[in-house]
Amino acid sequence: MRTLGAYVHVPFCATRCGYCDFNTYTAQELQRDGTTVSTATYVDRVISEVTRQRTALGNNSQPLTSVFFGGGTPTLLGSSELVRALTSLKKEFGLLVNAEITTEVNPDSVNAHDLEILREGGFTRVSFGHQSSAPKVLQLLERTHTPGRTWEAVNWANEAGFEHISVDLIYGSPNETQAELELTLSEVIAADIDHVSAYSLIVEPGTKLAAQVARGEVNAPSDDVAASRYELIDQQLSSAGFEWYEVSNWAKPGGECKHNLNYWHNQDWIGIGPGAHAHINGLRTWMIKHPAAWAAQVDQNEEPIDGSEVLSATEIANENIMLGLRLRDGIELATLSSAGIEQANEAVTQGLLYSDLFTLGRVVLTPKGRLLADGLVSRLWN
Repeated sequence: MRTLGAYVHVPFCATRCGYCDFNTYTAQELQRDGTTVSTATYVDRVISEVTRQRTALGNNSQPLTSVFFGGGTPTLLGSSELVRALTSLKKEFGLLVNAEITTEVNPDSVNAHDLEILREGGFTRVSFGHQSSAPKVLQLLERTHTPGRTWEAVNWANEAGFEHISVDLIYGSPNETQAELELTLSEVIAADIDHVSAYSLIVEPGTKLAAQVARGEVNAPSDDVAASRYELIDQQLSSAGFEWYEVSNWAKPGGECKHNLNYWHNQDWIGIGPGAHAHINGLRTWMIKHPAAWAAQVDQNEEPIDGSEVLSATEIANENIMLGLRLRDGIELATLSSAGIEQANEAVTQGLLYSDLFTLGRVVLTPKGRLLADGLVSRLWN
């Protein structure tokens, strides 16, 4: 049976980080064609969309296995408003027993009381954007929190009774030293958390960081350095009891993110908010990106959909390969075409896939294979 999750996008940010190309907006960017979007009115529109989408799904609706509030900075809405949005999802769709309810959090966007309200309101998991413990790296990334603020917020989350706490890291920043990354990892390991996501810094076109690199003000990140940093992260976290379960994610037993596993297992989810994507039974839709344009459609009780596509059987099979291969359990050899099996055999000889598991009919990445996963995926596609 297919499962159903919900993603709620909150596009607000206090400032724009120079590396970020997410669909986020500062206060001065939120008005268009006479429609203004603010934190004060946003949740009312989210609730309207929850009701409309529940009606549209009809018999395809079912209780949610997970809900994820992402952004942007969801906590800029205020904890009570996030709880109100969650309550609408629970009312319209229902939540399965032990459903995972997550919100992303900038460490300096909450206090202890905020986290208590979220926990009491049904949130079970928080994901803090720490990125680095090196002040110069945070400055380069234009993050607004100090390194110590993350660990203060983690303590508050534990005191509030959250079941799961995650921390996001960015590695491979220009001029970041190995010693600085080791400091970050030592603080992560010392913290009372059960999940870590670590992403290599990518210079996205159109960002402030891309312009700085183009002008020679900042060095471009090095792929070789990023690879060595990834290996260090994997070694340190593994030694501390965090197991990798997806290429960029590590968790202590039971700490895996259910919502993201729903994505990686190519299950179904609804998408609420500007730019949010949804996937229901092979139908993919995406919402209008600008919050004001999205809000104008919601106010008129119109579908704020910007586009959609129906995936073919081949596209679905390829997505299953792309997503499943990134997981610790990998994929079944039988799901590959004859050409894909031939490529997988070659990848075994190159040390990218485990030979013993391949013999047992599973295609699973080695540590070396994780570093080259994206390129390998395209070789295995049907």
